[in-house]
Amino acid sequence: MSTVCTHQPLPPPLAERLRPRSLEAFAGQRHLLAPGRPLRRAIEAGRPYSMVLWGPPGSGKTTLARMIAHYASAQWLALSAVLAGVKDIREAVRKAEAARARGQATILFVDEAHRFNKAQQDAFLPYVEDGTLIFIGATTENPSFALNGALLSRVQVHILKPLAAEELEALLDRGLAALGEAGGAAPECTAEARRVLLRAADGDARRLLTLLELAVQCAAEAGAGARVETELARQVCAQGLRRFDRGGDYFYDQISALHKSVRGSDPDAALYWLARMIDGGCDPLYIARRLLRMASEDVGNADPRALGIALDAWETQHRLGSPEGELALAQAAVYLACAPKSNAVYRAWNAAVEDARRHGSLEVPLHLRNAPTELMRQTGHGRGYRYPHDEPEGYAAGVRYFPEGMPVRRYYRPVPRGWEQRIAERLAELRRRDAARSGRPDGGGGEGEAGDR
Repeated sequence: MSTVCTHQPLPPPLAERLRPRSLEAFAGQRHLLAPGRPLRRAIEAGRPYSMVLWGPPGSGKTTLARMIAHYASAQWLALSAVLAGVKDIREAVRKAEAARARGQATILFVDEAHRFNKAQQDAFLPYVEDGTLIFIGATTENPSFALNGALLSRVQVHILKPLAAEELEALLDRGLAALGEAGGAAPECTAEARRVLLRAADGDARRLLTLLELAVQCAAEAGAGARVETELARQVCAQGLRRFDRGGDYFYDQISALHKSVRGSDPDAALYWLARMIDGGCDPLYIARRLLRMASEDVGNADPRALGIALDAWETQHRLGSPEGELALAQAAVYLACAPKSNAVYRAWNAAVEDARRHGSLEVPLHLRNAPTELMRQTGHGRGYRYPHDEPEGYAAGVRYFPEGMPVRRYYRPVPRGWEQRIAERLAELRRRDAARSGRPDGGGGEGEAGDR
């Protein structure tokens, strides 16, 4: 006699079981869903419209889209931009047209919408325009860069935020209660274990519930009953990473915060953002390159040593790797933040590039041309050139170095800070000598201000 083994189907993940079915149960996003808010009023009235939900993972984008469809009694169609193509879009349109003929609206939810290319995004346009379907896209990327202007002009963008600490606390309590309802003793978490889980969730509701469920399972398997202790919570969360997508908005927002903290002379904030990026998995050599840029763009000649320190930090990181090399990056970030600031070279360079493009290929003046052959000397190359080292104090006063037909320009204007203060004094003295030589107050060149047009 044979026996048949039957297995109970596995329950859905805790995050799926706790997916809210009503606006009252929705966690977070009060700026969008508090009573009286326009989006909430539209959902409650069953008046869905095309939109893009932009926010970090676990902020409720998919859940909110499902809720909109539920309140509107609309047909729900979902595509993943990672897997779907134009053929899938056409099939969705066919289903939407059939539903429209029955008098039912269709919501087409596109997850990872930023991964669709231009042609795929364009395929939606006529059907969004004529109301065949209501498009709801979810993205973690800035729609301004990730989506076509034509599509953006037809949708409303709503920004979802990471869940706040108190919102995650409430969700953790709901998760514990739900796990208790599944059978057996209600699970418990020590106060410190709760803090570990909440910190690891980093504003992500789905991550919090996934970690909680795993921790409770591990506790049961270890014979600890349904009590999650601190050490177990730390082990479960050991692989968790902060929000940092190595190329998307979080990446650029955090490097921007680091750069602006350095520029703003705040070494403590600079260290914090540096630590955030390293903790999130950013390539330290990328940070080293950006520190080198900051040394030139924001410190410049106010402290010329900054460039060398940033370059040394890059080389140290390259030779030592992580984590040892990261201390050199921290040293460079602190030095750059504390150094006197000047963007005079940065501004001067941009103005010079603009003039080079504006004036075209002006001839090099004869006295500045190279004359390596007799023929070139006979044609006037180098004629009249004054060698500064043969002049008093190594300076040929009154010589013009700009092309004929172009006004002499003054691009570089040192700031009265750091080493540039001494540079400014030196340049002022040289211009006084130019003026004395030419008999003109401007030094004889008719100097124009860089940027004046």
